[in-house]
Amino acid sequence: MTNLNNQKNRKQKDSAMAGTKTNKIVTRVASYAILTFMTLLIFTPIFWMISTSLKSEAVMFDTPIELIPSDPTLDSYVNLWSTYPFLTYLRNSIFIVSVATFFSVAVSTFAGYGISRFNFRGRGIFMSFLLATQLFPSIMLLIPYYKTFKTLNLIDSHFGLIIAYVSFTIPFCTWMMRGYFAGISKDLDQAAAIDGAGRFRVFSSVILPIAWPGIAATAIYAFIAGWNEYLFALVFLNSAEKKTVSLAIGQLIGEYRILWNDMMAASFFALVPMIIIFIFFNRYLVEGLSAGAVKE
Repeated sequence: MTNLNNQKNRKQKDSAMAGTKTNKIVTRVASYAILTFMTLLIFTPIFWMISTSLKSEAVMFDTPIELIPSDPTLDSYVNLWSTYPFLTYLRNSIFIVSVATFFSVAVSTFAGYGISRFNFRGRGIFMSFLLATQLFPSIMLLIPYYKTFKTLNLIDSHFGLIIAYVSFTIPFCTWMMRGYFAGISKDLDQAAAIDGAGRFRVFSSVILPIAWPGIAATAIYAFIAGWNEYLFALVFLNSAEKKTVSLAIGQLIGEYRILWNDMMAASFFALVPMIIIFIFFNRYLVEGLSAGAVKE
């Protein structure tokens, strides 16, 4: 009887292990299938963009459609630098977005640290206000911003566009930095204070070096938000020499025709900075966005 029971138990364990192993295999195969599908879904538009940019205008609408051009050409990429002042647009975008990112990160870093370390009257209301600003579409602010900037002579000015971008990104950047600082133990502040360091010294010498991943994630968010923005740049900037990359791509839509190959080439150049950022800084972005998810 004992041997029979042992054999029965052994069979039950083996069947359970086999079932568990099968479930793991099925789960792994399903996971890879979903990831493969999502990867194809993401890269198909990018592949189509590159394929279109390598076609000449003469074969753009030929049928059947060629996914891979049989006679690829770089004329569209050459036209961007010879026919259009694309370098000026690119320089404008880099300047505007970089300055806006710097000020957004600087302000949100101080604000996030203060909110995470000090209990002051109205703290909850202030945080709720920051969150509430993200609930409304930015287009609602277009007319008030335009009237204000026109009064201040900031229309058709890079400085005015920088102010607009900073005002958009600071609330969410502050939330991100507050979450990251909240995940850093306050014991570090207290230990540094016992050693005689002042509050600013504690922040700059102890906390700030630890918070670099959160700062990098915040900077990436602010940069992407400014780089992809189109509507406010379209309304605020009038001079051709002051326009950004997003406006340059939109200008390739003519009254009677659309230069799809040139537009796709310009889109590729506009996508390159984003690709570089995600390749080298995606780890900081994920870490910064997930900061504060676990309470100390």
